[in-house]
Amino acid sequence: MNKIQVLFFATLKERAGVARAELELEDGADVADLKQALFASYPELPQHAADLVVAVNKEYADNATVIPEGAEVAVFPPVSGGSEFPEIFAVIADELDLNAMLAAITLPTTGAACFFSGMVRGVTTRGAGHQTEHLEYEAYQPMAEAKMQQVADEIRAQWPEVEGIAITQRIGVLQPGTPTVLIACTAGHRDSGVFEAARYGIDRLKEIVPVWKKEVGANGEMWVEGDYLPSTSD
Repeated sequence: MNKIQVLFFATLKERAGVARAELELEDGADVADLKQALFASYPELPQHAADLVVAVNKEYADNATVIPEGAEVAVFPPVSGGSEFPEIFAVIADELDLNAMLAAITLPTTGAACFFSGMVRGVTTRGAGHQTEHLEYEAYQPMAEAKMQQVADEIRAQWPEVEGIAITQRIGVLQPGTPTVLIACTAGHRDSGVFEAARYGIDRLKEIVPVWKKEVGANGEMWVEGDYLPSTSD
């Protein structure tokens, strides 16, 4: 038997009820076999193979792709929220996989990608300098992912040439040097607004996506709160 790791993203993660699972397949099983096994194990998943996009070891795979022993398989929807372009919105406890995210939002027409990835800072020099032992992130997950969709909609309204968008926030206890959030935008060309779109994405996430962090250090611990109070128009 072939034991593989399956990662669920976006709406499929919500429907499966897990972000990661271990699955056993027969030796020589292909992606079509995987989909049938997923439908059997997670009946809440869309019961149509076309609704699942599969990447095997960070490469897109079709139904005939044989799954290698011990493979990492990512499963995600082709489109989230009705956009004609690929989008990923997720709050996860697992490590952020920048390569898998980029692959998921890259199209044949893509010629540029811009990433912003925030990370846990071990030493703060701005303002009152201090050291951080770790951060603890938590989120109101259903609302956070809905607001990520809103941020993407706002990006598309301002920069219509943007193609794929990924917005992913990690939660849990995170050590210094660990990536905590990812904003990624792809487009056909670098002069399409893709840089500005990624910057807008992280700034807007900090305003309206319900994610909080507790900073723990030698001097104690405290929740870090912003000063932006969302209104009903947000």
